[in-house]
Amino acid sequence: MAWPFGAGSGEAEAIAQGRQLYVGNCASCHGAKLEGRPGWKRQLPSGRMPAPPHDASGHTWHHPDGVLFRITKERPAAVVGNGYASDMPGFEDILNDEEIRAVLAFIKSTWPERERAYQAEMSRREQEKTQ
Repeated sequence: MAWPFGAGSGEAEAIAQGRQLYVGNCASCHGAKLEGRPGWKRQLPSGRMPAPPHDASGHTWHHPDGVLFRITKERPAAVVGNGYASDMPGFEDILNDEEIRAVLAFIKSTWPERERAYQAEMSRREQEKTQ
């Protein structure tokens, strides 16, 4: 499920589609510029965490592709477990798998090379474990 950068027009189309889907489904919480909510590292009075940034200042790039996909599709609690509560919904009834991959491709396309390389390595290691 890795998306190598510079893969050609198919990837450019996926990124463009992902940008549109991000604006329509994610930006209201994660920010139009992927900046997340102010104070995203501090717990809200509800006990939940604010939406984190998806730019290089956040931690999204620390996670491999499979984890990012599951968080988006199933919601964070499905991945974190242990009663973790989040305001983020799962998008399985809103976006199909290819649309989720497109959103992730868009987010990843905004990261500097260092963060993309780190995340690609985490995804490679994840893939090795599942083979």
